[in-house]
Amino acid sequence: MRVPSGIDFSSNDYLGLSTHPLLQEAMAQAIAREGCGSTGSRLLRGEREAFTQLERRFAAFKGTERALYFSSGYLANLAVLATFAEPGDVIYSDAHNHASLIDGARLSKAQRWIFPHGDAAALAMLMDEETAPGQKFVVTESLFSMDGDIAPLAEYSRIAGTHGAALIVDDAHAVGIYSPDGAGLAGDAWISVSTAGKALGVCGAFVAGPEWAIDYLIQRARPFIFSTAAPPAVAAALEASLTVIEREPWRRTQVLARAAYLRRRLAEAGIAVPDGVSQIIPLVIGDNERAMQVAQALEERGFDARAIRPPSVPEGTARLRLSINANLSEPTLDRFVEALAGALKEYAACCAASS
Repeated sequence: MRVPSGIDFSSNDYLGLSTHPLLQEAMAQAIAREGCGSTGSRLLRGEREAFTQLERRFAAFKGTERALYFSSGYLANLAVLATFAEPGDVIYSDAHNHASLIDGARLSKAQRWIFPHGDAAALAMLMDEETAPGQKFVVTESLFSMDGDIAPLAEYSRIAGTHGAALIVDDAHAVGIYSPDGAGLAGDAWISVSTAGKALGVCGAFVAGPEWAIDYLIQRARPFIFSTAAPPAVAAALEASLTVIEREPWRRTQVLARAAYLRRRLAEAGIAVPDGVSQIIPLVIGDNERAMQVAQALEERGFDARAIRPPSVPEGTARLRLSINANLSEPTLDRFVEALAGALKEYAACCAASS
């Protein structure tokens, strides 16, 4: 572990909101008004009107009946899967799903099927063959955090509907950026989970969906019932975040434009990355040690691009996970490509000399 150092190419602060003056001011004023801690779970003394107001606003933002705020995305995913899916039910989970979705499915004790990443045909085949009488759930991320690719959500929604299944979408890396208003990619999902510590710039996560489902979570979800509520000031910061997303749409336009620019410049430099359109660009290096050394070389040149190694990614696919934010300028991206090309060339020469 190391603290941030250099120009940010690794965080999830895609819109640059974590240091936005409006969020800082809102949070500071709320701390002076509400204090630093909530003092208990929301079912005890931890409830505040600020949480209820924020949840109403986020539900409207996502176009759902209700929303419920959790203190982390991990807890939100655990709560959704472990609460709704029960023994006798069936969960169909994308092979590249986040650890929190995997752990939530395990805690549910429902039957679990893993389908190949992004393969709608394989999902349909699995569901066609299933004879279990319980409720079926299709679980996926919308924008995958390590590969930066987007799930075929329209196909999943159609397949789920055909089989009477409920579609659950982790919209963590898409909310705030995608759709005309930044609401994300979850679309027709029965339940969506939207992390607030990435593009929204603060912390926690929202579960959004039908009113009855949110009421059920409040009464039955152990990660909600038995967790101390987040500091009330967080709600004020998130209200400000939603305001900025509404007022400054150029941020989400710019982050995707910068990502497209970087992909083009990498290709021109002969550095191969997968095709894509998102703000997450994986540079797969393969060898763990090489990935670490390239990241170190970039740090020495003033850029913070972290190496990702197993178990976060499959064996043999260690990578730099390049994460683009709206604050990066085209000249900065040009300098980064030059530094990356130099680091890769130096490591290749070093390997050739030692062999």
